Parts: sequence; C-alpha cells; structure tokens
Amino acid sequence: YWRDWSSDVCSSDLRKWVTAGLIVQARQRSKGEHPPGGSEAAVRVGFTVTKKVGNAVIRNRVRRRLKAVAAEVLADFARDGQDLVIIGRMATIKRSYAALKKDMVKAVRKLNASAKETENISPTGAGERMGGKTVS
Repeated sequence: YWRDWSSDVCSSDLRKWVTAGLIVQARQRSKGEHPPGGSEAAVRVGFTVTKKVGNAVIRNRVRRRLKAVAAEVLADFARDGQDLVIIGRMATIKRSYAALKKDMVKAVRKLNASAKETENISPTGAGERMGGKTVS
C-alpha cells in the first residue's frame, strides 16, 4: 500500500519522559497539520511494547493496561493537537494500576511543561536550552 512519507514522525521530533512503568513520547502538531479524516484538535495516541517485555500474551496484557490508563488520564491532561507514543516496559506488568496512572500523569504533565518552555525559546537562537531551563 502507499504511505504518505511527508506526514511520518521521526523519533527525533518527539520529546520523551521516562518513568518506572512506562515511557511517553510527545509531539505537538503544527497549525494546519491534522490526521486524515480527523480534526486538528484531536489527540493521537500510539502504543508499543517490544518483545523484550515478554511473549505475546504478556505484551498484549501490558498494552491493554496502558490503554486503560491512557483512556482515564489523557482526557484530562493531554493537549489538543498532540501526538503521543506510549511505550510499555518490563515493569509495566508488575506495577499497580494506581502507580501506572501516577506515572502517566507525571510524564504527560512534564512533557506539556517542556513544550511550553520550548515555545518560549526565541526563534533567532538567542536562547539556549540547558538542563531543562531556558537560558538567554
């Protein structure tokens, strides 16, 4: 089938936050860029769990747990027009639901805060990002 390579997202375009139970990568879509058949404000979410985590049964269980947590958390904390990739880890299967929810809330909040910080950096390159802070 045909893929539109111009709309693909590279992992280098994504900001990442790692917690004990999961990894969240985020990207804010630019104005006018929206998913086919979707709205510009829609939040897109992808889930991935590698074979390192376990066999197919375990990977699917991890994915289901992540989807359940995401359904609860992202409605309140995700920003409009955001693309998210949620990556399961080995610890995801052993962590309690409450701990996973806490991990996702923390990750999404941190990524949203870093996105605001990045927006404040001047486009002329006068500011430089060091250690999570904007320095002029």
